[in-house]
Amino acid sequence: MRFLLVILAFDFIIIIHELGHFIVAKLSGIKVEEFSLFVGPKLFSVKRGETAYSLRLFPILAYVKMEGEEEESDSERAFSNKPVWVRAAVVAAGPLANLISAFLIISIVYYTTGYTTRTVGVVQEGSAAYNVGIEKGDTIVGYDGKRIYDPLEVIQFLYISKGEKTTIEFVRNGTKIKKDIEPAIERTYQLGYYSESVENSNVIAELVNGGALEKAGAKPGDKIVKLNDIEVGGIDQIRDFLKENKEQPVSVTILRDGKEMAFNVVPQFVENYALGIAFTRAKGGNILDVMKNGAMFTYSNIRMVPYSLYWLVTGQVSLNQMTGPVGIVSTMNDVAQQSDTFKDAVLNILLWTALISAAIGATNLVPFPALDGSKLLILAIEAISRRKIPLEKEAIITSIGFVILIGLSIFVMANDIIRFIIK
Repeated sequence: MRFLLVILAFDFIIIIHELGHFIVAKLSGIKVEEFSLFVGPKLFSVKRGETAYSLRLFPILAYVKMEGEEEESDSERAFSNKPVWVRAAVVAAGPLANLISAFLIISIVYYTTGYTTRTVGVVQEGSAAYNVGIEKGDTIVGYDGKRIYDPLEVIQFLYISKGEKTTIEFVRNGTKIKKDIEPAIERTYQLGYYSESVENSNVIAELVNGGALEKAGAKPGDKIVKLNDIEVGGIDQIRDFLKENKEQPVSVTILRDGKEMAFNVVPQFVENYALGIAFTRAKGGNILDVMKNGAMFTYSNIRMVPYSLYWLVTGQVSLNQMTGPVGIVSTMNDVAQQSDTFKDAVLNILLWTALISAAIGATNLVPFPALDGSKLLILAIEAISRRKIPLEKEAIITSIGFVILIGLSIFVMANDIIRFIIK
């Protein structure tokens, strides 16, 4: 049931995008020949007025077919014969539908569960943040010269900069303060899990995706009781053991439902960066605060698209780290399956749906051939030059981009499948 919800959530992101194109095209008087859910052979189709509403075999993607979008037409209702601003509105409606839906979904999640704020709740004594004078109640508004809209951005910028000395900005009592900060760098060997929040716990609360224990078959709720036949009673003993053991294979004995099980794993070397702070959480319920933070979440995910492209081009992020539909569905399913209750699973799926919808909306605005952004760029050139670019030339540009995107998609999908198999 949870996996079905994941599939439906992923399809919803694509369908809402196409619905954006569809609705604005209809409102603009453009003849829409077909609106199709999914792709492949047609299972059935119902015609209402001039539009065929179809359901196809493969439960992925969706599309809208408009007259004059890919071929010449003499009809005044053809897409190609509409004014530039109308065509631009139709093209932009898809990405905007994704962004609006992301905002609405995350607002619902925040209203229901609450949300993490940019306000500091804990400052670890002796940490990098403590040393520069950050205090409980301060609000982090900048890191590494970049404005912070969502607390997760602090972690993203921290890891992209690999813990190098930089600047941090925070607000205290209405006054903005800027300090130089040097994050702590911790190089450790780990088994790939997060322990329960109880002090010095040896119970697995969550597994790291692709981590050593997840690959071995451990599950949340398992209790680590032995490492190489040495009894361990908490996370401190586990850390001390791994510090001495380093990358040597280790037999991990866990307790599950009263029975002991042993896994042979190889600890993974991890470099962590820490500021020594934890953010507070706010309760949902105040609709204005929820909408404000929902808008900041959406904008944060929009601007991560150009940042990610820049990091990719400059080598700060590897192409192998990119993920596609297989990886997205796999990750969403992992999150859903590890949720304690069905309600938690639904809320976690909604959270991921909002994140991915915002990313897809923003990505489609990138002016790369075959994406909506390139069509908007072509329409902008047409508006400025007052000369219409022939559909044949536009089709060539789109085809080139489409081939590149297909090649990239195959590469990313192959990586996803490999990660899924070895997980």
